[in-house]
Amino acid sequence: MSTKKLTFSGHESFHCRLFWLKKGFDFIEAGKKFSEESSVVDLGVGKNMVIAIRHWMKAFDLLDEKEKVTNLAENLFEAKGWDPYLENEGTLWLLHYHLTKKGYASIFKLIFTELRRNKPEFTRKHFYSLVSNIGGSFSEATLSKDFAAFQNMYIATSSSKSDVEDTYSGILTELGLVHSKGNETYVIEGKRRPEVPAAIILYAITEDDHYKKSLSISFDQLHNDSESIGAIFALSKEGLVEKLEEIARLNPDNITFKNEAGIRELQFKKRHEPFTVLKKYYGR
Repeated sequence: MSTKKLTFSGHESFHCRLFWLKKGFDFIEAGKKFSEESSVVDLGVGKNMVIAIRHWMKAFDLLDEKEKVTNLAENLFEAKGWDPYLENEGTLWLLHYHLTKKGYASIFKLIFTELRRNKPEFTRKHFYSLVSNIGGSFSEATLSKDFAAFQNMYIATSSSKSDVEDTYSGILTELGLVHSKGNETYVIEGKRRPEVPAAIILYAITEDDHYKKSLSISFDQLHNDSESIGAIFALSKEGLVEKLEEIARLNPDNITFKNEAGIRELQFKKRHEPFTVLKKYYGR
């Protein structure tokens, strides 16, 4: 990842709460702007939280550079959208994919696609070192705030499970992707992850610019590429094989997973449109 693309902060030290994305979507759809003074009243939050909501909308690829909602946001959050209140766990995996892949908030891409490759068990200081090695000149205070946001987004604490309202819980804690081992050490293990819907994996493959033009994609690419599906979803080799087999089983007329004679690849007769995959998934 180039240092030109590294961005940190912007969230005012607030991690994304569960209903902020829907709140932000409704706000924009009502013709409002985050820059307006009335946004504090309209959103019902403090000024710093207004800034944070805008940041996370962009980070999850729900708001474009002109601050217009994206097609993904419209399909998810409109009144009759696919999952406006994030009740489907597949939607959380979808949001995790976009948060990591987009790279607007660099920490998520760095941790899932680079740091955990070399250090499945890592600390805050390992993250600082990674940024430094890439050549990023960011203050430790800035990186610390981003790391805290990462922790709160993915790691469920005992209080967030019971004592604290859902609005204060991290939006992606239910995924169980990141675990604390104590002594400020964290781990993201490569696992089989049967809970990840195969359709979300297929969407990620068809949405990825690296694979869009190809009718055959090798298993090694999907597992080992720097920003691979295996890395983003923290899938073990066995887990990725199972997902590809399920994808082929669910799409027998168009997709085959060849796994024989030392050749493993996903083969398409014709490419799926990414949003067609999601429409089929949510239309079940």
